[in-house]
Amino acid sequence: MNQSGKNDRMAETPVKKLMLIMGVPMIISLMLQALYNIVDSAFISNMKENGELALNALTLAFPFQMLMIAIAIGTGIGTNVLVAKSLGQGDRERASQAAGNAQFLALVIYIVFLLFGIFGVRFYISTQTSNPVVYDMAVRYLTVCCVVSPGITFFAIYEKLLQSDGHPICSTIAQITGAVTNIILDPIMIYGWLGCPAMGAAGAAYATVIGQCVSWLLAFIFHLKFNKNISKKISYCKPSARVIKDIYSIGLPAIIAQALMSVMTYGLNIILVSVSEAMVTAYGLFYKIQQFILFAAFGLRDAITPIVSFAYGMGNKKRIDGGIKYGLLYTVIILLAGTALTEALALPFSSVFSLSGETQSLFVSAMRIISVSFIFAGINIALQGVFQALNGGIESLIVSVCRQLVFVLPIAWGFAVITQKTAASSRIIWLTFPIAEIATALIACFLLKKIRKKINTPKIAGRQ
Repeated sequence: MNQSGKNDRMAETPVKKLMLIMGVPMIISLMLQALYNIVDSAFISNMKENGELALNALTLAFPFQMLMIAIAIGTGIGTNVLVAKSLGQGDRERASQAAGNAQFLALVIYIVFLLFGIFGVRFYISTQTSNPVVYDMAVRYLTVCCVVSPGITFFAIYEKLLQSDGHPICSTIAQITGAVTNIILDPIMIYGWLGCPAMGAAGAAYATVIGQCVSWLLAFIFHLKFNKNISKKISYCKPSARVIKDIYSIGLPAIIAQALMSVMTYGLNIILVSVSEAMVTAYGLFYKIQQFILFAAFGLRDAITPIVSFAYGMGNKKRIDGGIKYGLLYTVIILLAGTALTEALALPFSSVFSLSGETQSLFVSAMRIISVSFIFAGINIALQGVFQALNGGIESLIVSVCRQLVFVLPIAWGFAVITQKTAASSRIIWLTFPIAEIATALIACFLLKKIRKKINTPKIAGRQ
């Protein structure tokens, strides 16, 4: 394969086929992760003692875990775009510098998490609970997740490096292997099977970090073996302010966008509990199913970003347009299927969770009303990937802020006030999500039109 990438799959494979080759493995990988979250909660809740308290402890740890994931993934996304674009331009030197600096950043991020695990966890948990049992379990759980967190930081980098060089199946294999390891170890370490001491919530933490480390080590091996366009010289790990700035010009908005999830959920819980605790329960259960569906869109977005970025680096407008077209088309098709599935299985899912009375009614109405927003949410998520690929980190951040904060919390609060002051059904609060996603989609389409006008597609010297 020559330096221009003429024979490279990223340069030559038809975009509509390439989108499926890269997207399907990522979709499967992320949906498995979402499924794992449900299974993990099931193991914890079925502990012989303090199962509900253990779930509470994990809930307290969740916001910081989401922040850890946001920082790691955001750094990976910035790396993905910079490496893919550089390879598209035929600049392997710059791509290798980006990969090396990303590994340096993963080490720095891990050290920060390690220090927080040693010095900050107790204070963080103490701000959220006064229950000594919950406090103890939450501290032990989060301390393990922070102190043994190199898996999450380094895997996020190697995963994106594999994707940017056209090897998404390798990153998927690594992630699935880690998730399966996690699921297998969960009951062993939580309940004390096969001679292992029963560690309860701490066992879940150990299972999690071991699974993450398995994914990291496997992804690292794949990186060494298959990423032929990226040099593995240690000298490229020497920090460069210019390269780090380029990574975070895209990565920082992605970090903020990911971190908004926990902020939105926290704010919604406060609003919903003012109406009824049943609404909080119903939305919490729906959220797990929603993530399973929307993670398909996130997986496809992770294919859109390197494909469009690589084409942008090549200066190939046709492939840029194809990446946007097929990315949006496949996203809409997948989420149409997800919407139909959610609508059809609303009642059966309520039985799976053993719901009854008001909670069951609210859950079923959430499934049927909020699922209408899936298609528009998918469009917003896909366009975020397009913006990131076209150096539109700010535009991507605007979409995230709109769909998770600007519209959701004020609209939800307004509906909550209406239900409290009138005889209106509390179910109208679920309309918040279709309204927010549709409004955001209109803004996202406007931003797409605007950013494409500003693009000055680079011309690659010597491109054949």
